[in-house]
Amino acid sequence: MVLEIKKVSKNFGGLSALTDVSFSINKGEIFGLIGPNGAGKTTMFNLVTSIFPTSSGDIIFKGEKINELKPHLITEKGICRTFQNIRLFPQMTTVENVMVGVHSRSSSGVLKSVFRPKSQRQEEEGIKVKSQDLLKFVGLEGYEEVVAENLSYGQQRRLEIARAMASDPELLLLDEPAAGMNETETEDLFQLIKRIQQKGITVLLIEHDMPLVMNLCDRIAVLNFGVKIAEGTPKEIQDNPEVIEAYLGREEDELDA
Repeated sequence: MVLEIKKVSKNFGGLSALTDVSFSINKGEIFGLIGPNGAGKTTMFNLVTSIFPTSSGDIIFKGEKINELKPHLITEKGICRTFQNIRLFPQMTTVENVMVGVHSRSSSGVLKSVFRPKSQRQEEEGIKVKSQDLLKFVGLEGYEEVVAENLSYGQQRRLEIARAMASDPELLLLDEPAAGMNETETEDLFQLIKRIQQKGITVLLIEHDMPLVMNLCDRIAVLNFGVKIAEGTPKEIQDNPEVIEAYLGREEDELDA
């Protein structure tokens, strides 16, 4: 078991964003977290990465409770994420963007950065090589010196994934990675996430592209108004009447409208 969410709730003032949500993710699987807009999906990501504190419940990563740790310690533990809105350094090159992610795990301190001893120079070269390898892995080979803002939208999404992988995560959280992508870019993303899984990295995915979710995920949990209403295989989720109602509404509601 990589991640366990145990009766987690999150309140913002008088508003309940999540209520007693529980699910668990096995090592090496792709787990989907879906639901209508406002269901609490991104809030859950923010709790797992300690951007927000939980109101109640426990978040367990590899047997250790982590919901009281600082965000940078969450990264050190082996959890990294992308964001719904792309957060790159637009004026930096693609390789520089990825190197920022690798630096989160480097050993060079302030003094080494100032005086640049041989060990620091060697580490810097290693970081650059690793960053280039990650760019190749996500399909951006040959774009190392391109400024990030000059990449296409789909390329920027892949760059963000490369930067997240630069910290060597065991659990990668992807927040709507296919948003805004065309059909070809979405297919490339599908293949990329499968390659990430083949590297032994566990993936937790928020996504509104249902064909992508159903073809990609091993298991899925569904949130609606902050409550988990279903969990299971893609086939079980597709056939679940509560899920169908959450997305489409009841037929009688439509008739009364």
